[in-house]
Amino acid sequence: MKIPDDIETNILLRNNSPVDDFLGLSPTEIHHLLYETFGDESPVQFRDDIDDKTLDQIPLFRIVEDYLKIIQRDKHIKLTPLGALPKKLMVELYDKRFLLDEHIERGITKLWKEDDCIAIRSARLTAEIAGLVKKVSGKLTLTKTATKLLETNNRLQIFRQFFQAFTNKFLWSYNDGYPEQPIGQLGWAFSVIMLDKFGDQPQTVDFYADKYLRAFPKFITFFQPDYSTPERQFFRCYGVRTFDRFFLWFGFVTVDKQKIFIDLDTDKFKRTDLMKHIFKIDD
Repeated sequence: MKIPDDIETNILLRNNSPVDDFLGLSPTEIHHLLYETFGDESPVQFRDDIDDKTLDQIPLFRIVEDYLKIIQRDKHIKLTPLGALPKKLMVELYDKRFLLDEHIERGITKLWKEDDCIAIRSARLTAEIAGLVKKVSGKLTLTKTATKLLETNNRLQIFRQFFQAFTNKFLWSYNDGYPEQPIGQLGWAFSVIMLDKFGDQPQTVDFYADKYLRAFPKFITFFQPDYSTPERQFFRCYGVRTFDRFFLWFGFVTVDKQKIFIDLDTDKFKRTDLMKHIFKIDD
């Protein structure tokens, strides 16, 4: 059945009209942002001129890059009986001090096992999802793709594969006890756009979480009123996943701590220049 021309025109107008809750993006642009994030029509794109100086400033990427080089050096890594990275390798990676863990730095916990540093654990798991590392019979080895990229020193392609796997495939919910829904991860590029628009001034997580919730209001339904309100739980979940374990891990923000440890209720975050060297954003 053919849709009448006037109805089709109205649908096109609505889908391509700016929406306030989408920060002026249209429903069509949001669709591309969510489901074709790296496609040609997406408002967020990788820059073509990402250089080594930029890559050197990305903490989680530096971890995974050194991790790949260790496997290249040692030919393989034998996992523990529980399937985790051995302590010796964890210590070697952590001692590079690309990304510090507050509890380890304060002596509250020690680096005994993989779960003691979720940043390294996340980098390791994402490398496998990205097709850079493979696991066979309790051993980790480089894939042919990773071997070639390391031999040709193609750091940019390693970063792109790793970043795309981290944002689109690695489950952010794996690192916390919040609902196994893609809160923060779905629409991560929307958060990048928010940070681009508002990040020049220090802002709390709540500032961004509120705007994210307006764009994706159904996420609040996954929280029940128990130890705190659904809104507080949602804001906290969004803050942990998007700011603590994404923006900070990739060096996109700095944090002005009010206490010894990060406090997502009071600390303020500000955008770094790094993000503009990685993304082209269609305002």
